[in-house]
Amino acid sequence: MAVRTPDPDPNERDDDNSSRDQRRGDGSSGFTGGHPLGDGRFGSAAADNVANPGWLSDVELAEARRRMPMLYVEAVPVRTDGMGAVTDVGILLRATPLGEITRTIVSGRVRYGETVRDALFRHLENDLGPMAFPLLPPSPVPFTVAEYFPIPGVSAFHDDRQHAVSLAFVVPVTGTCEPRQDALEVTWMPPQEAASDSLAAEMEGGRGSLIRLALASVGALR
Repeated sequence: MAVRTPDPDPNERDDDNSSRDQRRGDGSSGFTGGHPLGDGRFGSAAADNVANPGWLSDVELAEARRRMPMLYVEAVPVRTDGMGAVTDVGILLRATPLGEITRTIVSGRVRYGETVRDALFRHLENDLGPMAFPLLPPSPVPFTVAEYFPIPGVSAFHDDRQHAVSLAFVVPVTGTCEPRQDALEVTWMPPQEAASDSLAAEMEGGRGSLIRLALASVGALR
């Protein structure tokens, strides 16, 4: 299976399967520029969305991915006890655009004009539901930075679509998780099972290594 960065395109769509970028023009592609009247050049505003030049069509997004790194956030949801120690790790079951079923974590692109904290909250709500109640500090700090390259072997992660940089976080959640979008379910498991080789073999894009790094960063590996 090709190693992919997080947030496949279906995760950028609302429940009615219409693109949020198309309807809101919020520039989730992370690229802006072009003539304000939309002259058809790369980066110019789409003809039906002149007021939002940060929005890119699918063709322009593909072109942007060939020209510059894309910024992502990833989150490992956890549950903690009264002392703050991690007791469970939430692993998502997700359907890929190719129809494959795989294990993964909460993930997605950072939109143009969006803070990292807001991007984290948005993707946690998208994948875990509005009642997950994630605990995000005012200034989240990633436990690691994962780098994805279109050329295999440059790093531990590969994405044949693009060069991407992902900020990875451990995020405690306190509410009820009801997966949405293309996330089919969330499975809660103890840290030892989440860090196992058997689960790593099922993880999308080799993200078993991210799980281990996340657990090590909070002292949950034994």
